Parts: sequence; structure tokens; C-alpha cells
Amino acid sequence: MIQVYNTIAGINSKAADLFVAAAKKAILEKGSFTAVLTGGSSPAGMYKLLASPEYKTKIDWNKVYIFWGDERWVPLENDLSNAKMSFDTLLSHVPIPENNVFPMYKDGVSPEDYAVEYEQSIRTVLGADGKFDLILLGLGDDGHTASLFPGEAVLQEQTKWVAAYRLESQNMHRITLTAPLINKAEKIIVVAFGQKKTHALKEVLYGDYNPNTYPMQLIKPVSGELLFLVDNSAAGLNA
Repeated sequence: MIQVYNTIAGINSKAADLFVAAAKKAILEKGSFTAVLTGGSSPAGMYKLLASPEYKTKIDWNKVYIFWGDERWVPLENDLSNAKMSFDTLLSHVPIPENNVFPMYKDGVSPEDYAVEYEQSIRTVLGADGKFDLILLGLGDDGHTASLFPGEAVLQEQTKWVAAYRLESQNMHRITLTAPLINKAEKIIVVAFGQKKTHALKEVLYGDYNPNTYPMQLIKPVSGELLFLVDNSAAGLNA
């Protein structure tokens, strides 16, 4: 499903409302809310909105558990860190317990070893089914999502929930949730805006199935909902 908005502010408001609604529903039904955050520039506005006085009091943050969809293997204080952006815009401004937050980086270990540890953390919180209540994703200009990049072996992963590998095109290691785990989620929201996203979005939604070139096509929820929140530019309506 795709929803198109005139402004980025409209996307941010809708995404924040959906986050709050998902949190309330999960906490009411099972006592906790498990969410996966995304990095990049797309979610920053939504995170700031969730941290605002109007929104942050709507959620019982003591019952929220936060994970990440992917991460550059850099220290948490590095400006390239997805976790740092999330803390700066949201998590440092809401009363969430430190033990409920699971950054996708750890000093002193290899990314491959930490991928195993991170998967165990997910299993401990979510149980054997691995079903997140909400996963937020972005869409790269090249059709990637999380750290599922075109042509990489991680696209073929079927058993691991978390994988780490060296992305040679960026000269760095990445750690990411895999498509099979993402697809277990109750709700997946993809935020994309700007003209640079137009081609990838069109191919992902309407092009031939070619996930090796457009990895976002791998995201097909088993039983949950997939929602794209995009602006007119990304949807190609400003041409």
C-alpha cells in the first residue's frame, strides 16, 4: 500500500501517528511494544515529532523496546551512526529505560560476532517467532533498504536474522536485519521523499521482480502490513 503526501511534514505526522497507534495497541494487547528504527535523513523529522511534548506523553516508554534495522560499523558517537542520530533526535528526549534500547554496535568485538549476539538479544525480547510490532525502513536511491544492498550475498540469506558483512563499495562493514526477519513484522513502514527516490520507488512497486537489483522488493510481510509513505516528488507527481 502506498500513501502520497504533499509535504514531508505530512509524512512525518502520519508516521508518528502510526508509531503511537502501534505502541498503544501492542502494549494494551501484550504489555510491550517492540520497534525497529531506521537511519538516514528520512526519519529524523518523525523522530523529533515523537520526542515533542505533544507526542512523547502518548506512549508508555517503560514498555517500549528499541532495535535498529541496520548500522554502519562505527562507534556510537560517530556522526555516521544510525543510533547516534536516533538518540540525538528521539531516544535522549523520552523516558525509555536504557536496558530497553539495543544499539547495533559494540566496542571490542567483530561485526560478525556481534550479529550473533544481536540476534540473541532479539530472540530474548521477542521470543522464537521474532515478530516485531513495527519496523521503520528507508529506501535508498539504488533500491536498497536496511543494509540490503544490490548484488550482495546477504540478499540470499534465509536462516540468519542478523548478518554482518563488508560493503566494499563503501569501504566499511555493515550489520543488518535480514529480509526473512523483517518480513515477520506486524507492520512495516517505508518512508521516502525527494525526486532522487522516484526511479527506485517505481521499480520496486511496479517493475519486474528483480531483488538483486532492487533489494526492497524482498520486503514482503508474511502476514503483516507494508505501507509506503512518500511525497509527490518521490511518487513522480511533480514532473
